[in-house]
Amino acid sequence: MSQEALEQALWKGLESDRTVMLGIADAEDAHMRPMTAQFETPGSGIWFFTSVDNHMIARLAGTSAHGVLTYTAKDHDLFACIHGQLRIDTDRAVIDRLWNPFVAAWYEDGKDDPKLRLLRFEPEHAQVWENDSSFLAGVKLLLGVDPKRSYEDKVAHLDLR
Repeated sequence: MSQEALEQALWKGLESDRTVMLGIADAEDAHMRPMTAQFETPGSGIWFFTSVDNHMIARLAGTSAHGVLTYTAKDHDLFACIHGQLRIDTDRAVIDRLWNPFVAAWYEDGKDDPKLRLLRFEPEHAQVWENDSSFLAGVKLLLGVDPKRSYEDKVAHLDLR
C-alpha cells in the first residue's frame, strides 16, 4: 500500500472508529487514556471533549504540549502513532459544531457545563502500519516469501502538517 493509501486508510479508520489513546509525551504522568476523536475533515485538527478533572487539562493550562495519539483499528489491520501539539480549545463555535447526543450524555448541564473542556490536537507526523493477518503471513513464510520485504510497503512515515 502506498503512503498516500495508508494515510487515507488512517483517516477513514479514525472516522469509523473514533476511539484512540491520547497523552502528553513529556509529562511525568505520561500515561495515555482512551478518548473519542472528532474531526471535520481529514488532515484537520482533532478534538476531544473532556472534563476539567482530566489530568491533561491541568498540564495544558495556558500552554500547549507535545501530544501523542495512538490508534488501533477494530480488526487490527491498521495501527498508527501520531505526534502533534495538544492544547485546550475555548472556541464555542467548535463546541457547537461537534456537539452530539453521545457527548451530551456526559455533561449534565450540556454545552454550558462548568466541567466541560475541549482539547485540540494538531497532527504533525505519524507512523502508520498495515497488518497482514497472521494466517496470511504464515502462508507467505511457508512459500519462502521474505517477511521483511513484504513489510516495507505496509509502513508509512507521514508528514501531516
